[in-house]
Amino acid sequence: MQTNLHLQAFLSKEIPTSDASSNPRPSSGQDSHEDAEIFSDIVLTYMNQILMEEDSDEKLDMLQEHPALLAAEKSFYDILADTQFSSSSSNRPTFPSNHHSSDNDSLNPQGEPPAKSTNSRRTLQGVDNLEAEEGRSLKQSALGFDTEVPPEMLDALLFKECKGNRQVETCYKTSHGGTKSGTKKKLEKKESVVLDSLLIQCAQAISENDLPHAHKLLNQIRQHSTPFGDSNQRLAHCFANGLEARLTGGGGGGSVSYYFQSPPPATVSDMLKAHQIYLAAAPFKKISDFFAHQNILNVSGKSRRLHIIDFGIYHGFMWPCFLQRLSTLPGGAPMLRITGIDFPQPGFRPAERVEETGRRLSEYARRFDIPFQYHPIACKWEALQLEDFGIEEDEVLVVNCMNRLQNLADESVSPDNPRDQVLNTIRKLKPDVFVLGIVNGTYNTPFFLRRFKEAMFHFSALLDMLETNVGREDEHRRLLERHFFEREAFNVISCEGLERVERPETYKQWKTRSERAGLVQVPLDADIVRKSRWKLKRCYHKDFMVVEDGKWLLQGWKGRILYGLSAWRTRDRALKESS
Repeated sequence: MQTNLHLQAFLSKEIPTSDASSNPRPSSGQDSHEDAEIFSDIVLTYMNQILMEEDSDEKLDMLQEHPALLAAEKSFYDILADTQFSSSSSNRPTFPSNHHSSDNDSLNPQGEPPAKSTNSRRTLQGVDNLEAEEGRSLKQSALGFDTEVPPEMLDALLFKECKGNRQVETCYKTSHGGTKSGTKKKLEKKESVVLDSLLIQCAQAISENDLPHAHKLLNQIRQHSTPFGDSNQRLAHCFANGLEARLTGGGGGGSVSYYFQSPPPATVSDMLKAHQIYLAAAPFKKISDFFAHQNILNVSGKSRRLHIIDFGIYHGFMWPCFLQRLSTLPGGAPMLRITGIDFPQPGFRPAERVEETGRRLSEYARRFDIPFQYHPIACKWEALQLEDFGIEEDEVLVVNCMNRLQNLADESVSPDNPRDQVLNTIRKLKPDVFVLGIVNGTYNTPFFLRRFKEAMFHFSALLDMLETNVGREDEHRRLLERHFFEREAFNVISCEGLERVERPETYKQWKTRSERAGLVQVPLDADIVRKSRWKLKRCYHKDFMVVEDGKWLLQGWKGRILYGLSAWRTRDRALKESS
């Protein structure tokens, strides 16, 4: 396995600096400072500073929640405590005694016992017949637990044979008696296929409203899945939570199941730690940031005023590296304005996070002696008007949006089509460049079963990537899976209509949308592609990939495209520059 230098540094708590000496000059003679900036880890230092803030362990971090869901949250919590358990228990079969309360499983997934470990790649062929042929041979004997047993005692019972940091692996060996290698691989392959088969059969039963059969299949999935096993078992656990929530909501999805059974809200501290392990384990975010930074610098030239409008700024993770880079430009840094836009937060301070981001970025700008202004906006993106941005004639204007347009509704649920409205607003701004990053997904179909299968393909690739690059026992990996991948998959599976906020499209679909809005794609910078590939090969696992398709820079894992990057300008500006 190829060594991941950044993951090693993160796990050993030796965060690399952005100094050029930490990244040797490649043989092609690239600029050493640019090479350092490609994968600079100054953002990890930025995250550590946020973690040092007094309230980071207490403040909740709502990343991509739809306003309609947020408004309904409190009332659902109030009524569900009295009605949910009684109504659901009278309308569905009773689970065997080895299965904990379904609601508690979703609210506290750490309560799952460890199960068999597998490393085989999953296949989705022949799923209709697999359960009948192989399911019975793999059923495990059930252990009964008193639901009143304290969690600490239950953990002790489940893990009493395990010692050290490799609890799951030790439990597996203890309970299965050290089978021969060949036999073990066969069992692992069979279990992987069975889990995929059971998941799809359960989703099909739900789509056909065969709820008793769906509950039976879900119980079988629970026996084989765990959030602490290999990527197959973790995927099954994650998707089982979504299926169970959909069943609890009556088979049609909805905000009741979404809020009652989804993972509890993450603290800022948890989200930052999850971001850190993601940055260290995978190159996707760093290559995306480098792509954006270099495209911005390409259009800014020698201009002394630069205005960046960032849709979905979140905590502003992508800008500390850019600020450092600006400070090294010949002639000094230009006057920088950032307009940070995000969805409003629940509560009495809807703009709190976007304002705090501005405060932190202002501190970084002072550190690098960069003249800096920041304007926070927290509102529905489709409601923005041109006058809200404060555009000035003598500035270079850049619009940036990384992997957040997928959270806007589309024409299938809203006649106003917010994502096309935002693209039209961007065209009216006439930016010098619009940098677009997208999640390349095919699970935005309104047909549940098809969406479920496509989501399995996508999230299995992400979990397999973590399985290859991060140890199973790593606590940060569990945070990443729970608060990013599981929440997204949960929303895709359990919610419908406006309550489904995870709606990714393929890069070809985004190309059509952008062109329809009057935008023209900018050719890829060959230097950006070359440097990204060089750093990917040098620092990360061989199964990561960076490829070109037309004017898109695509990133993926083991042949599956997961993210797409592109740069755009208005048609009028493109014609003017070409003439």
